[in-house]
Amino acid sequence: MSQLDANLKAAGSAPGVGAALGKVAVLMGGTSAEREVSLMSGNGVLKALLSRGVDAHAFDPAERDLDALKREGFARCFIALHGRHGEDGTVQGALELLGIPYTGSGVMASSISMDKVMTKRIWRFEGLSTPAWSQVHSGAETRAAFAELGAPMIVKPAREGSSIGFTKVMSADQCEAAYALASQHDPMVLCEQFIAGDEVTCPVLGPTDQPRALPVIRIVAPDGNYDYQNKYFTDTTQYLVPAGLPAGEEDAIAAMVCKAYQVLGCRGWARADVMIDARTRKPYLLEINTSPGMTGHSLVPMSARAAGISYEDLCVQLLQHTDLDGGARA
Repeated sequence: MSQLDANLKAAGSAPGVGAALGKVAVLMGGTSAEREVSLMSGNGVLKALLSRGVDAHAFDPAERDLDALKREGFARCFIALHGRHGEDGTVQGALELLGIPYTGSGVMASSISMDKVMTKRIWRFEGLSTPAWSQVHSGAETRAAFAELGAPMIVKPAREGSSIGFTKVMSADQCEAAYALASQHDPMVLCEQFIAGDEVTCPVLGPTDQPRALPVIRIVAPDGNYDYQNKYFTDTTQYLVPAGLPAGEEDAIAAMVCKAYQVLGCRGWARADVMIDARTRKPYLLEINTSPGMTGHSLVPMSARAAGISYEDLCVQLLQHTDLDGGARA
């Protein structure tokens, strides 16, 4: 365990730390397509915080107005919302106006990171590798993208997570159906070059200017299909940590992911997904999640545990670093 990880663990376990955090709302549920996953994440976080003596309460923005947070004296929020109206800067903006510090990235970084097209544009501009892509607006444009990007091609909503609306297109005659599925969730649809090889993910903790990568996890899903079901509801997907990558690869991925986090202005925590080309061993950034899952199958807690940080200590540490965009730390 590194000295930083030891410090984080000690801070999360310190006596009386829970009481010092004040009244805490765990935002969960919400209105996005990832509501079910968010409720699992939020309830896990709530249980962890209560076990550490935090005055924590469940708060579902789909059922209560956010201004109740101010009226009821909440000192800070742990955002366990995923997807739209939770991870995309909207809730963050509302909390800024209410003056209530919150976990994770601020308004701009949250908004950009939720938009896979904008994220890829910034990463490409900053010299970070990401698969070739095309934004499309119809089935015909999806066919044209397929002709350019080749098979297989990934088609997905540009502003959803958890593989919702995702299709791996193998032939041109699948393009219209793939576009129709993705566009049910978002009018902005992304077609992306498929990178065949190892799938890994790497969480990051810390402020924008001092990010710290946690251990890389290699994901081995049934038939290479890491979809919604295999992410959250089956036990057949393998998660390898240590990842078992060739010498030097994990350090290179960690450095790349930290830079990806920095150039987007992320803070607090995030998790970046990466594909490693099987032939060249070159890593490619897919996307970054600024409100990662905290379910029993989730990857940030798994990686933290490999670094010696328990789920409960991780939750407390994230809560201790709540911020407003102006930098006024609670």
